[in-house]
Amino acid sequence: MPASFYKEGVSTSEPFSDPSFPAAAGSDDSYLARLNPEQRAAIETTDGPLLVLAGAGTGKTRVLTTRFAHILLTGRARPWQILAVTFTNKAAREMRERIGTLLGSPAEGLWLGTFHALCARMLRRHAEVVGLTQSFTILDTDDQLRLLKQVMEPWRIDTKRWPAPGLLGAIQRWKDRGLTPARVTPAEDTDFANGHARAIYEAYQTRLRQLNACDFGDLMLHVTEILRSQPDILAQYHRLFRYILVDEYQDTNTIQYLWLRLLAKNSSGQSNICCVGDDDQSIYSWRGAEVENILRFEKDFPGAQIVRLERNYRSTRHILGAAAGLIAHNGERLGKTLRSGRDDAEGDKVSVTAVWDSDAEARAVCDTAERLRGQGHSLAEMAILVRAGFQTRAFEEQLIQSGLPYRIVGGTRFYERSEIRDAMAYLRVLAQPADDLAFERIVNVPKRGMGPAALQKLHAAARADGVSLAIVTPRLLDNGTLKGRSGEQVRALMNAYASTHDILAREGHVVAAEHLLEESGYLDMWRQDRSPEAPGRLENIKELIQALADFPTLEAFLEHVALVMEKDENAQDARLSIMTLHGAKGLEFDCVFLPGWEEGVFPSQRTLDEGGLKGLEEERRLAYVGITRARKLAMIFHAGSRRIYANWQPSMPSRFLEELPDEHVSRHTSGGRQQRGLQAAQSLFSDGPVVASRTRRPSNADTPAPFQPGDHVRHARFGVGIVLSADRHQVEIVFETAGTKRLLSSFIEKL
Repeated sequence: MPASFYKEGVSTSEPFSDPSFPAAAGSDDSYLARLNPEQRAAIETTDGPLLVLAGAGTGKTRVLTTRFAHILLTGRARPWQILAVTFTNKAAREMRERIGTLLGSPAEGLWLGTFHALCARMLRRHAEVVGLTQSFTILDTDDQLRLLKQVMEPWRIDTKRWPAPGLLGAIQRWKDRGLTPARVTPAEDTDFANGHARAIYEAYQTRLRQLNACDFGDLMLHVTEILRSQPDILAQYHRLFRYILVDEYQDTNTIQYLWLRLLAKNSSGQSNICCVGDDDQSIYSWRGAEVENILRFEKDFPGAQIVRLERNYRSTRHILGAAAGLIAHNGERLGKTLRSGRDDAEGDKVSVTAVWDSDAEARAVCDTAERLRGQGHSLAEMAILVRAGFQTRAFEEQLIQSGLPYRIVGGTRFYERSEIRDAMAYLRVLAQPADDLAFERIVNVPKRGMGPAALQKLHAAARADGVSLAIVTPRLLDNGTLKGRSGEQVRALMNAYASTHDILAREGHVVAAEHLLEESGYLDMWRQDRSPEAPGRLENIKELIQALADFPTLEAFLEHVALVMEKDENAQDARLSIMTLHGAKGLEFDCVFLPGWEEGVFPSQRTLDEGGLKGLEEERRLAYVGITRARKLAMIFHAGSRRIYANWQPSMPSRFLEELPDEHVSRHTSGGRQQRGLQAAQSLFSDGPVVASRTRRPSNADTPAPFQPGDHVRHARFGVGIVLSADRHQVEIVFETAGTKRLLSSFIEKL
C-alpha cells in the first residue's frame, strides 16, 4: 500500500507514544469528573463493540466527544486512527470544536464527518477501482435530472406518466439499499417506466462513468462496492481505524449499515465500534432509515455491551413520565426509562386540551403563547410542533392577527411555498386574466413545451394587440401560431379556464378552484411525483382550497393573501417557532405546543395505510420526540372537528392520548364543553354520529378507483350522497338535495 495512505506514512501497529501530543501520558482525567456513572461507563468502555442507548436530553453529544478525546488522551490511538461518523455537517463541526477544547488544541488529520463526506474522501483514493479518476465530479440534483432525461430517450418513456424525478427517486432508493444495477433482482425491481427502470439505471451509471462523475448516492455505493470486492483495500482500513464512533445510529439506512459493518468487522474478530443512538427516536423511515439496525446491534456484534443513558437533564419529571408511558406501548424497542436529573424536577403536568374545532385550536395556542409571554416566558423559547406542513396555515394567520412574531423553521411560510405560489397564480389568472406575471408562472407548470421562444411569441402578439397573455393565447391557438403537442397542451389549459369560469358563476369559487387545479393537470403533476415531499405538497394545496371557504369571493381571498404577504419580515425581536415534529428532533424549548392530536392527523392516516403496525410505532416515536422537546411545559391540543373544504368534519381524538399516563397528565377542555362540542360537531353532518375516513388518491394508472358504487360520500358544496359509478378521476353521485352530479374524485370524502 502507498505510504501516503496513513498520515505521514507512519505505521499503525505501534502504540501511541508521541510526547508532543497534549496530555499523552493520560494522567489528568479531570474531563471525566462531571460525568454521571452511566456517561462515564460509556466513555471508559473502550474495548469491543458498545451500544450507547442515549435517551433524549441525556448528554449524548457530550459522551461522544469526550469518548473521542478520552481515546486520544489515554494513548489508545492517534487522531487519524479514529473514524467518527455524524449525520450532519453541523454536528461534525460541533464535535470537532468540542474535541479541540477538551484536548487544549485542534486535533489534525481527523476522519470525522458525515457518511457522504467520509466516503467522498475514500473514493478519491480508490476511484480507479470503479472506473473513475480522482478528479471525478459530484453532480447536483439538476444535473442528475438532465442526465437521466438524456439516458431515458431511447426507451421513449411517457414522461407524463413516468416523470424523470420519479425514476431518479427509484434509483436513489436502490442506491440507499446498496443495490448496483447488477444487484437489482426481480424481487427488488419496479414496474416504473414500463418495467425498464433497472435497464435505465444501468445506462445512467454507464453514462456517469463516461463523464467521470457520480451522484450523491454513488459516494456510498461505490465505496461499499470497493470494500466488498477488494479485500486488500478493506484490510488497509481495518489496520488504519482502531476505533469507530457513530452518532444517531438509529437513523442509518441500509447502505450506511453495510459500510459500517464492513469497516467494523475485521479478521481479528475484535470490533472497537461504539454506536450512540436512541431506538425511541427513530423517525426517518420515509428517507430510508431502518430502526432494525439498532435493534439487532447485539446480534451483529456478539458480546456487545449496552450502556443506557437514562438521566435526562432537559425536562421535568411529568414530561418524562408522560413520554415514557406513551413509548412503552411500542413493541419493537430495546427499552429504557428516562428520569429527570434536574434540580427542579417536578414541574407542571403535561396538559391535554380539547377544543371545539381547528380554528379554536389556533386561537387557544396563540392566546396561551401571549399569556405565557406576559408571565415572562420568551417567545424564542416557545415552539408549535405540527405533524404536517399544511397545519401551519391556521397558526400563521392567527399569529399575524394577534401580532405575535413567528418564524417557520426548516421550511417556508405557508403562502411562500412553491406549490402554494403556483396554485395562487392559477387563481390569480382566473380572477384577473390581465395578470401576465401569474400567467407566465403557470403556463409551463406542469411542462407544456412553452420554452422561452414560445413565450416571446406570446409577448410579441400581446403587445401588438394590446391585450394580456391569457387573452392572446387562444387567438394564437386558433390561427395556428401555437401548434403541435405544445399547442394541444396549452389549448387544454385554456379550455380548463373556460370551463372554470362557468363553474365559478354557477357554483362558487371553492368548487371552481378544485376544478381548475384538477383540469389543468397541476394536481396530477404532484400525484405522479414520487418524491417524499409530494404528498405533503398535495395536502398543502388542499389546505389552500379549505382557506378559500372563509371568504365570500375569490377576489377577497386574493386580497387577504396579498396583505398577509406584505407583513414586515425584518423585525429582529424574539419569535415563536413553528416547525414539523420531524424538524424538531435535536432541538429543545421551554414551552412546546403540540396541536392536531387526532386520528388521521396524528397518527397520520397515510403512514398507517402504508406502514401498518410498523408505521404506527414510528408515529408513536414521533409523538415521544415531540413531548421530549419541552423543558418546562408540554401542551397537547385536539379538536372536536376540522374543516374539509367548506364543511366541518368530526375528528376522533388520537389513540396516543389514551396512552398517556394519568399521573403525569392534566386533561381539560377549552370552555368545558368537550362532550357537547364533539356531539355538536357530529350533528353538523347527520342525525347520528358520523366518522369520516380519509381516502388516498391513486398514485398511478394501475391503481383502482378510490370509490365504489354504493359508497356514502360527502362533497364540500353538495353535502352527503351515494356513489352511482366511479373511475380513477371522477365520481357520479346522487346527492340528497342537489341531484346527480359528476365530480372530481380528489375532492370527495368517503364516510
